[in-house]
Amino acid sequence: MAKNEVKPMDALTYEEAFAELEKIVAALESVEHPLEESMTLFERGQALTKRCAELLDKAELKVQVLVGESLADFKESQ
Repeated sequence: MAKNEVKPMDALTYEEAFAELEKIVAALESVEHPLEESMTLFERGQALTKRCAELLDKAELKVQVLVGESLADFKESQ
């Protein structure tokens, strides 16, 4: 995939979406962009945030199915 080519949102893994979101946040914090470019970056960031949340929700549901309806508390062994 070319560097400037944007992968469709539904094709992104959690790790890919989170990494792209981190880059967008860094870009918005470090460099002044024209308003239109900043808005485009912000919109993509919002979509990435939603994608990450959806993937985390799916993972939580899978864990619930595996361990039962209520999640068990994690206890560290000492």
